[in-house]
Amino acid sequence: MLIERARMFAIGAHTAIGQRRKYTAEPYSVHLEEVSSLVSTVEGVTPDMVAAAWLHDTVEDTDVPLSLIETEFGVSIARLVRELTAVSGPNDGDRATRKALDRAHTAAASAEAHTIKAADLISNLRTVEARDPAFAKIYMAEKALLLEVLVRADAGLCCTVRSILQNYHERHAAHRI
Repeated sequence: MLIERARMFAIGAHTAIGQRRKYTAEPYSVHLEEVSSLVSTVEGVTPDMVAAAWLHDTVEDTDVPLSLIETEFGVSIARLVRELTAVSGPNDGDRATRKALDRAHTAAASAEAHTIKAADLISNLRTVEARDPAFAKIYMAEKALLLEVLVRADAGLCCTVRSILQNYHERHAAHRI
């Protein structure tokens, strides 16, 4: 019931603004479903974690305020969504500065949020290299730094992120030789 409500709420919020996956133009729900599915595989997963996985981009990407997430889903899920929402804004400096602010915010988050963020990384990393090779170099470096702060995330998900990043770097190191 809780997870289904979160799924429907998140899909509705992202659909209302016409959000699609950046590189594939798929409905944004494809990303949300992938993240929640990955989180669902983790040992010790809770319904709150899966619900927050569905909702993880809602506050950041739509007009839904965190207060509505708390009203609809409770304090625990709202805390996770807050921990997963970027804190930097366009006026906070250049991209590197903004990403450093967001990384510090993520570093202070709970183990549950770290696990959801690792699942989010897997979903996003899988599409960037193939769809935007020029940006991938910057993106992969940023995500490698982010992985370093996910010290409380599920080990299996972190291993997958590490593997994706390592495979990317190996492929591109071979091209530089």
